[in-house]
Amino acid sequence: MVNVTMTVNGQTASGEVEGRTLLSGFLRDNLGLTGTHIGCDTSQCGACVVHVNGKAVKSCTMLALEADGAEVGTIEGQAAADGTLNRIQQAFQDHHGLQCGFCTPGMVMSAAALLQDNPEPSEQEIREYLEGNLCRCTGYHNIVKAILAASGQPTETPLAAE
Repeated sequence: MVNVTMTVNGQTASGEVEGRTLLSGFLRDNLGLTGTHIGCDTSQCGACVVHVNGKAVKSCTMLALEADGAEVGTIEGQAAADGTLNRIQQAFQDHHGLQCGFCTPGMVMSAAALLQDNPEPSEQEIREYLEGNLCRCTGYHNIVKAILAASGQPTETPLAAE
């Protein structure tokens, strides 16, 4: 067992892990942050996306040891302390960008990373960025609309209107 320490959602978090413990497992099992979903364990679905040092990472492909000393952001850290949703979460709610909700944490975390790097992405750029995130319910249309809205852009683009 090895001790790891990282800053998770602005708070210092430590725990003992086996060398093979994935970051997703550490967040869920050691810290109780179950918003990071495990969908496939093979890096295909994107339900486990978190931010590590400001970059979107599929936490099922990263060892907890690799995040030792890192700044980690999870879906639990997106809303304000009083529970007020951030602009991306609110846009997902307003534009019906979720149904069953299983993929939503990963989608929101991916959207946040995209908007950090590209504050006004086109619909095509959003769709390309989300290729690593699977949703089996929504058909993606409302997810794209939500991200456009969160970026302050009109939600009906020429591609969306087709």
